Amino acid sequence: MAVYAQELEDLLRAAFPNAQIAVEGSDGKHMSAMVVDESFRGMNRVQQQRAVYAALKGKMDGANGELHALALTTKAPE
Repeated sequence: MAVYAQELEDLLRAAFPNAQIAVEGSDGKHMSAMVVDESFRGMNRVQQQRAVYAALKGKMDGANGELHALALTTKAPE
């Protein structure tokens, strides 16, 4: 089963309700997302990305994950 941009955005919005979020991709397997959220302040990039992956609730877990690739940009607001 593929993951679509709106589904991915909904998962991210639930975890980061005040974030600036942009999701792109239409094939359901390869997507990109940008998440800018105050909760990332003081976190390094790995910590930020782990928080995003946790919000995806297993959509990228292992070979059987619904989403194969996610180009991810995360940061705190400037």
